[in-house]
Amino acid sequence: MNMILAVAAGGAIGATGRFLVGRMMFTLMGPGFPYGTLAVNIIGSFMIGLLIEALALKFNASHTMQGFLVIGILGGFTTFSAFSMEVGLMMERGELGTAAIYAFGSVLLGLGALFSGLYIGRTFF
Repeated sequence: MNMILAVAAGGAIGATGRFLVGRMMFTLMGPGFPYGTLAVNIIGSFMIGLLIEALALKFNASHTMQGFLVIGILGGFTTFSAFSMEVGLMMERGELGTAAIYAFGSVLLGLGALFSGLYIGRTFF
């Protein structure tokens, strides 16, 4: 039961963070491109790489704390479903080039951010 509550609490924090980043990016960049989803997925990919290494190499966090941080906060913060919907909408509008750039850019930047986080985590922890 503790794990369920930890994941739920972390998910609320992560989803709120995703909402705030999305609003900020919409205000700063406008509605023409899903910058908010792109930002949270790249930030989340970096953070999960960093966090996994920090938890494995430096901190002896309980499984409940790991669930709170990784599944809850980062799972609530990042969003594959919104990414998929945005790519699909671009394709339906005939914006195939933009959809391709967004899809491949998200995956490549997300992987780059993940490995950057892993590298930094291994270096400092």
